[in-house]
Amino acid sequence: MRAVIFSRPFLFMSTETKKILTTDGIPLEESLRKAEKKNKIKAFLLVCPLLLFLIITYVFPIGEMLFRSIDDRMVTNMLPKTYKAMENWDGKELPEEEVFEAFFYDYKTLVEQKTFGKLATQLNYEKNGFKSILKKLKRKIKKFEDGNYKDQIMDVHKRWANVEYWRAIKRRAPNFSNAKYLKGMDLLKDESGNITQVSEDRRIHRILWLRTLEVAFFVTLFCFVMAYPIAHLLATLPMKYSNLLMICVLLPFWTSLLVRTASWMILLQQQGIVNDFFVWIGLVTDDNRPEMMYNKTGTYVAMTQILLPFMVLPLYSVMKTISPSLMRAGKSLGGTPFVAFWKIYFPLTIPGIGAGCLLVFILAIGYYITPALVGGASGTLISNQIAFHMKSTLDWSFASAMGLMLLIGVLAIYWVYNKLVGVDNIKLG
Repeated sequence: MRAVIFSRPFLFMSTETKKILTTDGIPLEESLRKAEKKNKIKAFLLVCPLLLFLIITYVFPIGEMLFRSIDDRMVTNMLPKTYKAMENWDGKELPEEEVFEAFFYDYKTLVEQKTFGKLATQLNYEKNGFKSILKKLKRKIKKFEDGNYKDQIMDVHKRWANVEYWRAIKRRAPNFSNAKYLKGMDLLKDESGNITQVSEDRRIHRILWLRTLEVAFFVTLFCFVMAYPIAHLLATLPMKYSNLLMICVLLPFWTSLLVRTASWMILLQQQGIVNDFFVWIGLVTDDNRPEMMYNKTGTYVAMTQILLPFMVLPLYSVMKTISPSLMRAGKSLGGTPFVAFWKIYFPLTIPGIGAGCLLVFILAIGYYITPALVGGASGTLISNQIAFHMKSTLDWSFASAMGLMLLIGVLAIYWVYNKLVGVDNIKLG
């Protein structure tokens, strides 16, 4: 094969194929493709630890939450004979003897295996009162005679004669269901499969969702109103003064969140420093001190102070890049200071405003410790309800469902923000 040598000694061009070859006789295009593939493999191996970390700490927990929120196999596995006997029961009246007998043998097995407590807990989530009647049935079940199980069970407690309790058992029949998500919106499926609202005295979750959005919105608004002049001052002051003030802004990050919240509890109580100051200046009388603890007021004050730096930093990073000459140019063209600020300076800070508001809102919507300590009953948010079911009622499936609903809500807010404002306009620095 005749070849023409170029200025670079390691490249040749074949006169027959018109392809550039390396010194090894491999086409240059193929050699570059192999080199590019090796670089991609190296890059992938470099990010593998981070990818594995994200899968373990983010993807896997979310997947576990999703599965747990729809998994309803525990009750089904504990009462297999009961659910098989209930297949032909319409749920309108008390079930027949066959269902009572099947339930007797299923529950007797659970008592012997000492796992009846799990069944009582799960059914109590569905309808209050199951724990007490199942505990009483456990004490009486050893004295049962063969046959006529329906009358014997109903004699244990009058609630066993209430068809609602048997309907509650049947509602747990499917292995997988969306009942927890419906419960999170104060809804349920009736015996006909229609979605209806729960009784009025149990409608608490919608109130919590609306309260969470309300608190997150107003905390974001208060943070913006307070952070904008602070960030503007930091951006316009000389460096030696702005650095000192920046330390004051960042100082709360060096203090425990629990300590800061406890400090507000001391300051805002009725005999605290804030109320003492109001009495001293004559704003209120000593016997009419306002209550600023264990309500929304305490939640607003504490959360605003804690989340304020998250609004200041994005605003400051954007304002620092705005040239002071722009305001001077606006004034020289006849604009008043306010017009120059509103027409020139403020629009340039919108990326920082968007970043700060989105950051503070997302943090506030899932806040837990501060509302739990200073909020009281009227300041409880949805995150506190999730923690309550995780630690107290141990209804982890319901807590997982509400956690996913909260995550979906945050993603929906992010999507709306992207459509209205645009994520590309966000600047964190």
